[in-house]
Amino acid sequence: MELVKVGEKTYYIKNPTNIGIYKVDDENVYLIDTGNDKDAGKKILKIVEEQGWKVKGIINTHSNADHIGGNKVIQDRTNCEIFAFNIEKSFTEFPILESSFLYGGYPFKDIRNKFLLAKESKVTNIENNLPEGLEYINLKGHFFDMIGIKTSDNVYFLADSLFSKETITKYHLFFIYDVREYLNTLDYLSTLNGKLYIPSHCEATDDITNLIELNKNKIKEVADKICSICENRTYEEILKCIFDEYNLEMNPNQYVLIGSTIKSYLSYLYDENKLTYEFNNNKMLWKKRM
Repeated sequence: MELVKVGEKTYYIKNPTNIGIYKVDDENVYLIDTGNDKDAGKKILKIVEEQGWKVKGIINTHSNADHIGGNKVIQDRTNCEIFAFNIEKSFTEFPILESSFLYGGYPFKDIRNKFLLAKESKVTNIENNLPEGLEYINLKGHFFDMIGIKTSDNVYFLADSLFSKETITKYHLFFIYDVREYLNTLDYLSTLNGKLYIPSHCEATDDITNLIELNKNKIKEVADKICSICENRTYEEILKCIFDEYNLEMNPNQYVLIGSTIKSYLSYLYDENKLTYEFNNNKMLWKKRM
């Protein structure tokens, strides 16, 4: 983990999930997300303490386990408050909701892991509770009520609203809860005028134009591909076709993450009048709308 200063009061820690830090005064800081587990939380806390700072609060952009995994250990050691928005607050307080939602029922033990199931933490709603110098922006799409954070240094922490070229090239699919809202968020990102942008899983950059187009194009590609294979196929058959098409390997985590994403694409394409379905022989079959 490497601490990088990007503004008078704004820092971030380079990490598989980038961690934001904002100084509210000479000794107190707010964290933006906490990484994927207690070990990440301990390392973040060590970096903060080496600077002579204290964690006054944590802001979670959303409730995915790789963003809230360090919450509990940091809160237990510092007694700091944790802030999240709307549905994300509930999922952060009750992390079993994430794996249950992804699976669509009680999660079997192989998906009750730290990748999908963080430790519980006590959370306060973020509305009207941010310190001076910070504001949140709505970035729906990737998850229910995901937010980004803008600091007084005109630095934007963009959570999982953008994925890197490397991730898209390697995996092709990235988790999306609501495809339409994700596309709306990409349009909104193009209106921002920041000094620096820090997506959670990309390098910091002063220009996100190409990244926005890359994400948009991949969503269109996946949507078109799903349409092309929907010939009276079940969801499970569509999922297999997509994994085969992109040379992906199935495992329990990928089954629920990509599986949920494919269902979101099916909903989006149905709402856009590009797909329809029928029940035949007790099977739900998806097909292109004529």
